[in-house]
Amino acid sequence: MTLGQIAFLGSGETSLAGGRIFESLARNIKEPLRIALMETPAGFELNSAQVVGRVGDFMQTRLQNYKPAVDVIPARKKNSAYSPDDPEIVKPLLHANMIFLGPGSPTYAIRHLKDTLTWNVIRARHRLGATLIFASAATISIGAHALPVYEIYKVGQDVHMVDGLNYFSDFGLHLSFIPHWNNAEGGADLDTSRCFIGMDRFREWCDLLPADSETVGLDEHTGLIMNFEAGQCEVSGVSSVSLVRECDPEMFPSGSHFPLSELGEFRIPDPIEKDIPADVWDMCLNAPPLEDDQPSEEVIVLVKQRAAARASKNWAESDRLRDEIAALGWIVQDSKDGYKLLKS
Repeated sequence: MTLGQIAFLGSGETSLAGGRIFESLARNIKEPLRIALMETPAGFELNSAQVVGRVGDFMQTRLQNYKPAVDVIPARKKNSAYSPDDPEIVKPLLHANMIFLGPGSPTYAIRHLKDTLTWNVIRARHRLGATLIFASAATISIGAHALPVYEIYKVGQDVHMVDGLNYFSDFGLHLSFIPHWNNAEGGADLDTSRCFIGMDRFREWCDLLPADSETVGLDEHTGLIMNFEAGQCEVSGVSSVSLVRECDPEMFPSGSHFPLSELGEFRIPDPIEKDIPADVWDMCLNAPPLEDDQPSEEVIVLVKQRAAARASKNWAESDRLRDEIAALGWIVQDSKDGYKLLKS
């Protein structure tokens, strides 16, 4: 099994920098692009579909050369009509090869994804090659420890940490993530860096972390791409990424690369299925094909006509029918055993 890439954005998922990251990721997907956009981090908002839909509209435009199919997954809230444990809601994830989680609330995302069918399917799909993209609130939520930014910055709670979704525990890494690392909206009067809480409160939060922790700080309009096949991380965007060990940041500017081992003692889970429920693996490995992945009756008729033309060595007619089939979105791949139809 080949792990998909993972990208993290400090902000700007619908910016020029974000678009370049999306395109870089799409370029490495060797099959028709199917994007799943998760509503969960913004599930508490009445317009969560619109919040995520804006990202979908941007991706449709930016990645138009890849002709993406885009699904918004309304897995908004546990124990509701839009539950992350509902197999019907989760179904499009089973075929997605690019999965995006973005704006909203980190702590809400943690509460409504932890131990759910949705979260386990996302983990399994990544192990099966799907690319994952985390931005904004979702970037915080997947860490070992999450910064409850709204509770501290907006509500006034004392600095504290909460357990995150801890995605990288499966890989032997103890990572947390802070987007908006270099935010400067507060100007000269208010330090809003470190995701709006400022440097002093970030140091308090950092001091609460276990000794083996590492934090990734992501500047705005800047991303980090993990390539597991190459064993490398790439910084992309307009600024830099900081790796923070024992509260001491080391900066990596845009365009730089560093080995995954900089993040800790990395390992591929072995056996790879062990920590994901067996029924989830079965669901992912034996997912029924989507309706639009099946050829229409018109395509099937044309394919049969082409097979007959080839049998009678009418190569001109065979080529004409091949082009007609291609115009309907399908590629005929000939072999010594017959042919195979592929979605173009």
